Amino acid sequence: MIEGGNMGKLRNCTAIVLAAGRGKRMGGNVQKQYLELEGKPIIYYTLEAFQNSPLIDSIILVTGPEQMAWCKEELVHRYNLSKVDTITTGGAERYTSVWNGLQVIEDDMTQADREGIVFIHDGVRPFVDDEIFARTMEAAEKYGACVAAMPVKETIKLADENGFVESTPARSRVWGIQTPQVFDFRLVYGAYQTAVESGRTDMTDDAMIVESFTDVKVKLVEGSYENIKITTPEDLEVAEAFLKRRGEGATTVTVIG
Repeated sequence: MIEGGNMGKLRNCTAIVLAAGRGKRMGGNVQKQYLELEGKPIIYYTLEAFQNSPLIDSIILVTGPEQMAWCKEELVHRYNLSKVDTITTGGAERYTSVWNGLQVIEDDMTQADREGIVFIHDGVRPFVDDEIFARTMEAAEKYGACVAAMPVKETIKLADENGFVESTPARSRVWGIQTPQVFDFRLVYGAYQTAVESGRTDMTDDAMIVESFTDVKVKLVEGSYENIKITTPEDLEVAEAFLKRRGEGATTVTVIG
């Protein structure tokens, strides 16, 4: 596990922020990334974290086609998110949305971006921070592939096909995977290209694609227990508590818009 984050920035860093999900577990008619926390949509806080980081050079926002104009006006322009230089459409599955974002880097961005580091992040993880960015960037520079993760707190059981316990893995070796998942761009682009050409559709995260289609091992890097993914109404309540606590303990920030 990488614990540092002291290595200087060596290459361009591009973030692909995913906001095309339907959010069925949340319920209601509003997609979860656009639900409000303290008067602003969840996706705003996620984008703000990348915007404010000196490590991030540019942001690609991946969203649904019907939300593109709204995101441009009500997020990028309203809050002066100047690092969001591309808004592109997502696909039916998470991996197709990531692939769309990777193709933007390959086709439309600079050589420095194509030789750089890419951060792939869920739009509904608004509490990512610069310490996580630094740790994952360092690991990606060193190993080529890494994911933010945290040791699980509960005992995990593996079930058989009938719902009975099959085995109990050692808790010390079980990690809950988060985002950002961070890679050398050429590595992850090549892995995705091969994966898409293979026709496989069972790929649940970016690390799985790199694990399956390259020989590179993915490094686990310390994330944060606050780096939650907001997927249910209960998660939203927790996020409100986190945001309130941050507001009480942080310096006031003025958002230009």
